[in-house]
Amino acid sequence: MIETTVVGSYPQPNWLIDRAKLGSKVPRVRAPEMWKVEEKYLEEAQDDATLIAIRDMERAGIDIITDGEMRRESYSNRFATALEGVDIVNPGTTINRTGARSVVPRITGPIKRRFPVEVRDVEFLRKNTASKIKITLPGPFTMAQQAQDDYYKDEEALAMAFAAAVNDEVRELKAAGADVIQLDEPWLQARAERAARYGVKAINRALQGIAGTTVVHLCFGYAAAVKDKPSGYSFLPQLADTTASQI
Repeated sequence: MIETTVVGSYPQPNWLIDRAKLGSKVPRVRAPEMWKVEEKYLEEAQDDATLIAIRDMERAGIDIITDGEMRRESYSNRFATALEGVDIVNPGTTINRTGARSVVPRITGPIKRRFPVEVRDVEFLRKNTASKIKITLPGPFTMAQQAQDDYYKDEEALAMAFAAAVNDEVRELKAAGADVIQLDEPWLQARAERAARYGVKAINRALQGIAGTTVVHLCFGYAAAVKDKPSGYSFLPQLADTTASQI
């Protein structure tokens, strides 16, 4: 049987987020202004939105259910900004995919996971569906590209530090009941030369010792034929060397 699942995030309800304030940006630092619900009621509202996503997927016959990422302002910023060594009060900048500058977390000390970030998400998901469940995390390579490094001054060292933090989180997510772990690594495509140097190494460190189904989601890797090159994938064959069980 080929099992079905949702790969990306699920649409957040209009009563939960202010789409006008979110606009077309993908926040790298926190963006609390996007939430329509008061902070004291926000977790409950996010739980309600998560239940809607779960029931929609169940009705659609999806085999592996996700939480829809309803609690996130973007796919990466919730986890990345929760780590020690990351300054979001005095953020930095980096060049984004379009060549413009984006506001990003600034690395000011050793990257360490201070507390569980998504464990409650998995526990809530496990409690509310009998189906297999999947949880997603931003990949270490991508988080390294979405930061201004004022501490390590070494891209690979930064990525490996993020990888260790991701690994600590993944171990607890598995213990909480996650059947499938997915790492989102869209910047493998955008920074293929850097990815060739240490992308696979960072992913393998993030998944070190993790049993069961693990996934790397590339995104922006859509095949587009170009002259003298049959596929537009800029970083795909190299992923055969990851320990992930699915790409």
